Amino acid sequence: MEPLRGAALLLLVAAVCWAQQEQGCTCAKNKRTTSCIGNATDCWCTSVGSQAPVRCDTLTSKCLLMKAEMAGLKKSGRREKPKYAYVDNDGIYDPDCENSGIFKARQCNGTSCWCVNTAGARRTEKSDTDLQCSELVRTSWIIIETKHSERSTAVDASRLKEIIKNEFKERYLLDPKYITDLVYENPYITIELKQNVSQKSTQDVDIADVAYYFEKDVKGDSLIQSGTLQINISEVPLKFDQVLIYYVDEKPPEFSMKRLTAGVIAVIVVVILAIVAGIIVLVITRRRRGKYEKAEAKEMNEMQRELNP
Repeated sequence: MEPLRGAALLLLVAAVCWAQQEQGCTCAKNKRTTSCIGNATDCWCTSVGSQAPVRCDTLTSKCLLMKAEMAGLKKSGRREKPKYAYVDNDGIYDPDCENSGIFKARQCNGTSCWCVNTAGARRTEKSDTDLQCSELVRTSWIIIETKHSERSTAVDASRLKEIIKNEFKERYLLDPKYITDLVYENPYITIELKQNVSQKSTQDVDIADVAYYFEKDVKGDSLIQSGTLQINISEVPLKFDQVLIYYVDEKPPEFSMKRLTAGVIAVIVVVILAIVAGIIVLVITRRRRGKYEKAEAKEMNEMQRELNP
């Protein structure tokens, strides 16, 4: 009986050790995960808010990351979007994701629906729940505009380009061939990413995910366990102040005049009112001038009759 108890105890200890080893990993590329299983080289976790499994040796899709952020906001009781929400005007929303982690072509908030691109940005007018989105249009070109804070030392443009390309490769796993242009005009930095569907392999990260990871780094909300983005030029850290991201899809967006912002509409209204006011003033002026000319002619006729009785 004792040998059986000893064997059972050994099996129990082995099972506990195995479980601890399997659940002891940390998701290096995504903080918003739970229930991790594996080890440092092969770690799988569950994405917060969706329960979708994610690999931790590559970037998590933007759709799952947004869903995880929304879950965190709801849990903490926050309802308003963060001060620096997503660059598109709609801000943060709770997206619907495919099983693969990509955005579903149609997104809804309960009362209205709209179509999005592969970056999750709205590309149509908002409509009712009968809206149909025939396809998920790919974002093949992303333009990232950022700027750095003031610094005492000058920035070597060629060195900056080299460091950013290397950092995007090491931190975001992006193949440098997808960085098609990088322009530096002190203090502004423009990074262009291009990746069409025929170029992207199953091993490549998506440029939309890369742009989102970079955006979160700049805004101080890093998704990567190893800490914030660190770029040093001439041994002096380069600190980013802000970031704007523009999306260019393989098909043009389907917006109408409704897309105009309130500011643009206000300018148009002011211009129209100014034109109308000018026309009214012109009409009134002409009428007064006409009356004056008629009165003046009448007075001249009376004077002539008095002079020539």
